[in-house]
Amino acid sequence: MRAFQAKLACLVTAITLSLTIPAAMPARAAFPDRPVKIIVPFAPGGGTDLIARVLADFMTRDLGQPVVIENKPGAGTILGTAAAASSAPDGYTLVMATFAHAVNPSINAKLPYDTFKAFTPVALVARSFNVVVVNPKLPFKTLQDVIAFAKANPGKLNYGSFGIGTSAHLSGELFKTMAHVELTHVPYKGAAPAITDLLGGQIEVMFTTVASVASYVEGGQLRALGVTSAQRSPAFPDLPTVAEAGVPGYAAESWYGLYAPAGTPPDAITRLNTSVASAIRAGAFKQLETREGLVFAPGTPEDFDRYVRGEAARWHDLVNTAHIQTQ
Repeated sequence: MRAFQAKLACLVTAITLSLTIPAAMPARAAFPDRPVKIIVPFAPGGGTDLIARVLADFMTRDLGQPVVIENKPGAGTILGTAAAASSAPDGYTLVMATFAHAVNPSINAKLPYDTFKAFTPVALVARSFNVVVVNPKLPFKTLQDVIAFAKANPGKLNYGSFGIGTSAHLSGELFKTMAHVELTHVPYKGAAPAITDLLGGQIEVMFTTVASVASYVEGGQLRALGVTSAQRSPAFPDLPTVAEAGVPGYAAESWYGLYAPAGTPPDAITRLNTSVASAIRAGAFKQLETREGLVFAPGTPEDFDRYVRGEAARWHDLVNTAHIQTQ
């Protein structure tokens, strides 16, 4: 009888324990199992938006989930970037960062996020360069002509940009520093009004994107004198680099890359990085490559992080040297 009671007690205990121990949690679904959002911190229709949409189209097919674009322009990319920084770190919200991401910490005294602590690098999508253009009514046939005139007439040449801290602005500042010339910077609210004034003769020089001036160069309304990249570009194979044209060591480029909020799981970062690399290798951007002056080189998140940190450091030095006003 006692043996029976002992067995019964053990049985009751086992049943009680089985009822109190929660069932094993189901395994986390493989990433992604729902739509992914890419925040573009610019208005629709621009170069960054176009690149993001081409990438999203490929990633939708590659990931098996919709990849959607949310345009969130404002405050020199800060508005959209801040929205990404405050999103859940789960891999489902990304931001398409650009040159401004590396420069904003130097240009803006108070950012609503820490550029290198609030984000996890995903992948560098592409690098790009600017073209140095002048009005063809001017006597400048080469960059050496521009340099010679600027040295003989300090401050008489005006160069336009699409805003303080943009690649067009800092490419010009780097040129001034390395060529030892004085040019007057005229910032505009976008590339279009700056190019309008260049065509009209109100400014003389621009360091601007391929997409913004390619048609004008082809049509003869503007004269291209050089490219800001370290090597010549297939987009303008006959144009020398600025370094070749008389400013040794000069190189300035823009870039496009994906970031996720800090703390995003490594498996999600790896999957997203692999998808970007697949898009590049599959030629998803082929039609944009020449038109936008893009250079592609798939790499790891760590490669991307090193690249952007290096860019941030060198542009920070230029901002200080050129005494560019912070905001």
